[in-house]
This record gives sequence, structure tokens and C-alpha cells, in this order.
Amino acid sequence: MAAPVRWWRSWWRSLSPTRQDRFAALAPLASVLMFMAAIIASFWYLRTEEVDREQEALRRDVEYAQQRVRLRLLERQEQLMRMARDLGIKELGRSDFASRSEALISQYPELQSITWLDDKRHVLSSQAAPTVATDQLRVPGETLNQADAVNAYQQAREMLQPIYVQSQGRDGEPSPLLQLHVPINSNNRYVGELLGEFSVDSLLRYGTPTEVMARYAITMRDSHGHILAGTPLTLRKRTPSELLNFRAIANEYEVPVSPVGNSLMLRAQAYRTSLGVVGSGLFWLVGTLSAMTAWMLLATWRHTRRRQRAQEALVAETNFRRAMENSVLTGMRALDLQGRITYVNAAFCQMTGWSEQELVGQVPPYSYWPDNDYDNLHSQLREELSGKTIVGGFQVRVKRKNGTLFDARLYVSPLIDAHGQHTGWMSSMTDITEPNRIREQLSASYERFTIVLEALDASVSVAPLGGAELLFANKLYRQWFGSQAEGHLQLVAKAGVLPARRQSRRGEDEDLAGVSDSLTDARSENAEIFVPDLGKWLEVRSRYLSWVDGRLAQMVIATDITQRRLAEDQAAAQAEKAQTASRLITMGEMASSVAHELNQPLTAISNYSSGMLSRLEKGTLTEEQMKFALEKTAHQAQRAGQIIQRIRSFVKKSEPNRTLAQVSEMVNEAVELAGIELRRRNVQLSTHVAERLPPVMADTILIEQVLINLMKNSAESIDHSDRPAGQRSVELRVRPQMFENLKGVEFTVEDTGKGLPPEVLEHLFEAFFSTKSEGMGIGLNLCRSIVESHHGRMRAENLYNGSEVIGCRFSFWLPLATMVETTTLATSTESIPRTIA
Repeated sequence: MAAPVRWWRSWWRSLSPTRQDRFAALAPLASVLMFMAAIIASFWYLRTEEVDREQEALRRDVEYAQQRVRLRLLERQEQLMRMARDLGIKELGRSDFASRSEALISQYPELQSITWLDDKRHVLSSQAAPTVATDQLRVPGETLNQADAVNAYQQAREMLQPIYVQSQGRDGEPSPLLQLHVPINSNNRYVGELLGEFSVDSLLRYGTPTEVMARYAITMRDSHGHILAGTPLTLRKRTPSELLNFRAIANEYEVPVSPVGNSLMLRAQAYRTSLGVVGSGLFWLVGTLSAMTAWMLLATWRHTRRRQRAQEALVAETNFRRAMENSVLTGMRALDLQGRITYVNAAFCQMTGWSEQELVGQVPPYSYWPDNDYDNLHSQLREELSGKTIVGGFQVRVKRKNGTLFDARLYVSPLIDAHGQHTGWMSSMTDITEPNRIREQLSASYERFTIVLEALDASVSVAPLGGAELLFANKLYRQWFGSQAEGHLQLVAKAGVLPARRQSRRGEDEDLAGVSDSLTDARSENAEIFVPDLGKWLEVRSRYLSWVDGRLAQMVIATDITQRRLAEDQAAAQAEKAQTASRLITMGEMASSVAHELNQPLTAISNYSSGMLSRLEKGTLTEEQMKFALEKTAHQAQRAGQIIQRIRSFVKKSEPNRTLAQVSEMVNEAVELAGIELRRRNVQLSTHVAERLPPVMADTILIEQVLINLMKNSAESIDHSDRPAGQRSVELRVRPQMFENLKGVEFTVEDTGKGLPPEVLEHLFEAFFSTKSEGMGIGLNLCRSIVESHHGRMRAENLYNGSEVIGCRFSFWLPLATMVETTTLATSTESIPRTIA
């Protein structure tokens, strides 16, 4: 052991103090890393064992749940096979099939429906659970036409074995229903099939043991991974405890459900219930040991830093002075009393192109002196060495090593050592080539600017404020007004911006120094004037500025705008002509009215057409039904055409086409059309029309539109209120009623909706006001306009039961025909489009 120890000591002593400090810091760090690696390895081993045990328990529980589900499916399969056998030997009739199917469905919640099919895939009988949606019910006489069900039907027919298949929805998405196709044999001959549909969700809920569902998140999936039943665990943000346990989500395991196969997978995800005591304990142990070790390292590093500070301070002081000399951009040169170069910095070497070794020790003439300027530079050097320095420096030409020249400014100052002795001269040199170039460019730019001002198509003039001296005038000004200031003053006076030259009591100009700054900062003033001498319109812009000699001056720019003024006059004339056509803009508002008015008859046409197509597909459409539907469709098309004709008449500002109309006929037409919307919303309509009502003078189509709109709004209000079936009703009452001593007929529509808030009632009949997010806000406004065009009145109010709103009532009143005939149509001064506007 002696030899390695000696080698170690010799090697350690050969290292520099800095390297010794680094190795001293690395040794404990390496030990801490090895210690942490050993702890992490142990923790990982224990955690792996724990995960394996959890995975094994999960596998056993999932397989046990799969067996339970499988047994439940096999029991239902056996029951359906017995029913199929009884149907095959004809021991079970349709009535017995219905009762037996209903008993099975009510007894086993996972069984949703049982359907009896013949050998043509026609539904003979079907029983379904109450939870089955209406669109999923199978009606006797219907043909099984779903692609997946047809394929399973063919397989069961060919194999004469029960076939399971995962049902597909109408939109192509997987349906949470599992179909079992059981063939029916009669004397070894295929006569049909028994189709059982199972709810995957109920199968999971009642087939999986409760103890398994308590420990795991159980889901049913199809072969593509789509979730059919159950709720999976979702990924969430890791907690510190989960980070220590090296797991982000729970264990999971899935198995196919026999006898369905891979199309139905049972998947379980374990909830994380472990507290991770072992992992937490090891974590705190590792943390404590690491903190202790870090404290020891910190103490070691503090010791080493004390030693490094002294070394770094010495090195930094030396490097700082060198860096400061090399970082300045000004070239520095030191000469002794005899003119020999004793020092140059990096910037001086970079400017001249010679290195420090080449320059230090040189005597005049220096290598950076131009060849043809020796005499001048020698005289300047003698003055420099004699102490005749210039405070502002002097400009010299300097030659680079590559032969190029540049301009420099040289500043000279005496060089004093630490003992106060004059040992030489210190010179600083700055490259001024770029400033000289910029100065030349500014001079050239001024010349170009003057040329541009001379070439402008606007007159530019500058005169002192309150004086008659012309300080500047461009070419166009001189062409218009000559070289005197009279034209400038004329422009300022006509533009209305001439400053008054105020005189003091002593006859002297007032002091303008206090306001010069505010005047020069003000924005320019614009004015348009006509100059008779020139026969031109000029746009005059004026601005105050400080002239080069400090005087406050006024600059005036005059632009010829004669052509623009002529164009503006022509545009004004055209605008006066266009005002006569501005009223045609209101016709654009009629587009939304047309869309609203045509909504009801077009909806009726669509409903009749859809009904005929549906019955035609089922083969239940008779000739009488088709004739009836086509007559109704043609009638509604005629109504749509009549509505369009009414709107066209509105545009022509004509009165409504009012004729003697029977109230009962208008009500019947409106109820027949509005009943479609009410039946769709499961709303009951009751109508009470008084007997022997006298006729009214009205446009039947418009009054029917008012009734349809009110009944439709009532149905929508009930639908949005989520009323139960017993409280979903609309009542239409028509009775004779007096209004302002005039006889008439009152139409009332009451609903059981949620009513209208008070703030809505105030604006209910205003144009473009609507409580619907998709509404245009013209329905009720148009209804009131129609009623008022018939000399009627319309109102709305809520219905109360105590303080509770139980519905809403809309009513409108129309005068009898005899009253309208006596007053004639001359009293109506506004048409429907004008009322809408």
C-alpha cells in the first residue's frame, strides 16, 4: 500500500491549487451521486414488485368479471334459443311471444328488445324496453336493412348458429347495443330469426361484480377502442406523491368478452389507493442525507472560495487595466521626450494596420506618415514636443500599412509618471473620416433639397413674422408673385392667418420671444382662397418656424387646386341628384320580411313532402293520401305566391287587399297550418270560435299569418319552459268584442309558457327587437302593423296565479265589416311597408 500512497501524494502535490480545489469538490459530489443511485435502485426494485402484484390482482379480477358477464350473456342466449326453438315448432304464437318477450325484458335490464324476423328479414313482432328511443323501435312489417345487422343475419342463416354483432348507429358511430342473432329452424329448414339486443351499459352494470367495480374503473369498448359503456380514468396532472411512485395513471387490463369475441372488450383501470409509504420514506431519507451532504459540500466550497478570491483579485486587477486600454476605440500613443514611440494600444494598431512590435521604438519619420506630408508633420511634431499643444487638437492625414489614407484628429497632453516627473507625451487619435463624409453628404443633401423645392408644383415662401422681407422663395412663387414679399403677405391675408404686428405705446414691436416656442410647435393652418390676379384657386398652408438667425418666421405653401375645386362642384351637383333616389334604400329591408313571411307556407310544403316520402318508403302511401297531400302542397304554394304578391303590393305602397271574410274560415286555415308546429313540439291546441260571427273586412292571408305567428310563438314559449305534458296547451278564442264603442271581433291566443319579463313587454312590438338568439325581431312588429292597417289594435299581457306567471296572452281586435264600409279606406293613410319602416 505504500507505493500507491506515495504516487497519490506526488500526483496531488503536482496539481495547481485551482485543480486541487476542483477535485476536492468533485469527490463528495461523486459520493452523493453514487449514494442516490443506490437508493433509487432499491426504491425502483420495491416499486416494481408492488406494481407486479397489483397487475396480477387486476388480471384475476378482470377475468372473474369477464366470466360473470359471459355467464349472463350465455343465460340470455339460452333463453332466446329456447324461444327460437318454440317458435320453430310453432308452440309459441305472436301473443305468447309478446308476453314472454315482455317478461324477459322486464326481468333482465340488459335485454333491451326482442324482435321476431322471417326468412325475408321482415319484422313479424317486436318488444322493446321503455328506455329504447323511438327512432330505434322496430315496427312490424319493417325490413331489417342495417349493414352490420344484415351481415350477421346472413351468417346466422348460413351457419345456423347464434351470432353476436356490435350494432352501428345511423351516423356510422358505434351504438351501445349488442345484437344476438338466433336462427329459427322448423323441420331442419330456416324460417326466420330471433334478434335480441342487449344494452352494453346495463350488461356492464348488472353483470360486473360490485366489489370489482368498487376497485376499478370498468369500461366496455369495441374492437376500435370506442367506449360503449362505463367511464374511464382520465389523465391528470401528476402529484408529488405520484412522481415519487413513478406512475402517472393506474394499471389497466382488458380481455375480450366471450362469446362475443374481440368486438366487445372488457377493460379495467385500477384506482390508485396506495399511500406509497415505502417510496415516501425512502424519499425523505434520501432528501435528508442529500441535504446533509450538500451542507458539507457548501462548507468545503466556502473554504476553497476564500483561496480563489485572492488569486482572482490579482488576476482581475491586471486584466482590467489591459482590457480598458484595448477596449477603447480611440487610438493611444505614448512618446518619450525625444519623440520615440514607447506605447501603442490595440485601437491605434487597428487604425494604422501596423502591429505593436512594429511601432514601438520608432523615431520620426514614423511609418504611418504619408510620404508627401513629411515637412508639415515634422513641424507639428516639434511644436508638440516643445509643449505648444492645441486644446481642440489638430487634423492630420494618416497612412495605413496597405497604403490607404484616412483623416484623423490628434490630441496631445503631457505624460506624468507616479513621481510627478514629465516623462513624455500622450497622444490620442480619432478617425474622423466618417464625420467628414457625413458633413459632405449633408452639404450635398442641402443642394438636392434646394433643387427639389425649386421643382415643386407648389409655391413656397418664408418671411419674418410681422416683416416685409422675403427670406426664401422657390421658382413657382417667383413666377406667380415675383421676388418681393407682397405675394406672401397677400396669401396670408386672404387665408385669414396674417399675424397682427402689434405696436407698443412707444411705437416698438412687442417682444415675441415668449410665444415663439408655442407658435413653432403649433400645427399648420389650411385655407382655400381664390386669387383673381392668377385666376386660380389656391390651398394655402401656413406654419411658424425659427429661421437660421433665430427670428420667428412664417412659411406659406400655396398649391393650385383649381381642378380639384371644379371636380368637387361637379360631385356636389351629382349628390343633389342622388338624393332623389335615397328613399329606394328602404326596399332592402323588405328582404328580411319576405324571408319571415314565406317561412310558414314553405315549412308546410316541406312537411307534406317529407311525410309523403316517408310513407312512400314504407309502402303505406295510398292514392287518396297522395292526392290529399299534393292538394295541400299546391294550396300552400299558392299561399306563398299570394304572400309574395302582398309584399310586392307593399312595395308599391298599396293598401291591403281587404274583402269580406268569414272569421271561422280564417281560423280554420290558420289552425290547420299552425297545428303542424304545435304537434312537433307536443303542444295541445284548443279552439273556441263563437257561433254566427259577422264577417270582417280583412286580407285573409295577412290575418291568418298573424294567428299562425302568435300560435307558433306560444308553442316555442312552452317548449322553452320545459312544461310537463299536462301543462303544454295553447288556447285560441274568437268572440265578438266592443272597443272604443265600435263593434268588432277579438282574437285571443293564450299559452302556458313562462311569460314575458316586464322589460321585454315594453319593447315587444318594436322593430328588430327579439328575445330569440336567432330571431330577426320583425315578427310581432309585422303582426301589429298588419292589425293596425286593418284599423285594429293588438296587445300582450302575462297570466298570473297569485305572484307566479303561468302563461302569456296575445290578443288583437278587428272591426266588423259594416264599420269599415262606413268609414271607407280613406282613413288609412299608411301602408304595411311604411308601418314596418
